[in-house]
Amino acid sequence: MMNAQPLQEDGALEERMFALGARARAAAVTVRNAAPEARTAALVAMGERLREAAPAILAANREDVARAKDLAPSFVDRLRLDEARLEGVARAVEEIAGIPDPVGAVAGAWTRPNGLRFERVRTPIGVIGIIFESRPNVAADAGALALRAGNAVILRGGSDSAASVAAIGTALRLGLQDAGLPEDAIQIVPTTDRAAVGLMLGGLGGAIDVIVPRGGKSLVERVQAEARVPVFAHLEGICHAYVHAGADPKKAVAITLNGKMRRVSVCGATETLLIDRAIAPVLLPSIAAALTEAGCSLRGDEEARGLAPMKAAAEEGDWRTEYLAPILSVRVVPGLEDAIAHIATYGSAHTDTIITEDKAAAEEFLRRVDSAIVLHNASTQFADGGEFGFGGEIGIATGRLHARGPVGAEQLTIFKYVVRGDGQIRP
Repeated sequence: MMNAQPLQEDGALEERMFALGARARAAAVTVRNAAPEARTAALVAMGERLREAAPAILAANREDVARAKDLAPSFVDRLRLDEARLEGVARAVEEIAGIPDPVGAVAGAWTRPNGLRFERVRTPIGVIGIIFESRPNVAADAGALALRAGNAVILRGGSDSAASVAAIGTALRLGLQDAGLPEDAIQIVPTTDRAAVGLMLGGLGGAIDVIVPRGGKSLVERVQAEARVPVFAHLEGICHAYVHAGADPKKAVAITLNGKMRRVSVCGATETLLIDRAIAPVLLPSIAAALTEAGCSLRGDEEARGLAPMKAAAEEGDWRTEYLAPILSVRVVPGLEDAIAHIATYGSAHTDTIITEDKAAAEEFLRRVDSAIVLHNASTQFADGGEFGFGGEIGIATGRLHARGPVGAEQLTIFKYVVRGDGQIRP
């Protein structure tokens, strides 16, 4: 078992972090030029090593959870691993091994009148820096996806998950060794000193090509404000479920309940329910009863509270709040236009769903709601790279450049143009 030591013990933090970046850059060259079969073999080995290391990983996680016992339940839930969750982490790595290798894939091809043949070919980004909080599984997901896309990765978890991330990182690096690839392709920053984050945001002297933050709003805001390299990020998941007048009642209850209560601490959890005035008197009481029975606290506008029992009145700030808790804000809207307008005003461009049997209304919603993920008759909890068939994800990007939605292996590539000629010169 390889044990990471604090960077401060044997050299200045900046010097050691720059050395770590240089090793990642060198490893990235080897990984990008490796055969797809070698990257696949490493991913399979990483899954096996995670299972072998389960006792050590779970013991480390218990230490982390014990230190976090006084924090919010939603935070502790994101932090905690058990045998089932860890098995899910290992399976996700193996699923990533099974998805097509994107490196070298031809995304477009055409021939010009002069005979030049153009191809747009996917190529790795290089070195990806990932800064995350609480969820130790991010280390495995990110390491595996980066490798599938031919990249090296530098992972900096929070102090809350330091022991878990170190144990997971050890297993991943052993998997790389098993397949003959450099262990430095997955780097775990072995310090909780926040200065390490600042150094990563500066790019480590050109070693890091892109930063991916995954955590709370304050972390993402800091990364976006201070980063000197490109950032894939989302600030928060203010996700909406809109029950249209044409909704099937059973689907409306089931989808709303699942979207909110399946797991309240994920960024794809529904935070606001919008319901058409025409159907609200009949359907809102049933939806509210199901949510309340499941332990959800409802905050509604005046009209909603007149139709169903609710804990509190919704205030302006509720429409802009990512609760990450069993709390849901509820608003009655006159119709589709008002629902779309509400989402445009208060949403975070993450994930929004419409529940209706009216196909025209659904298509209008899907076309006009400008979020990274829009759904029809499906729970917002499907905002997950695994559910998209990506094998996993390192986050949901809500920006408008390069990656949007679940960031999987394909989204961790860029492209280059390959041009083949036969002596052509430009007149």
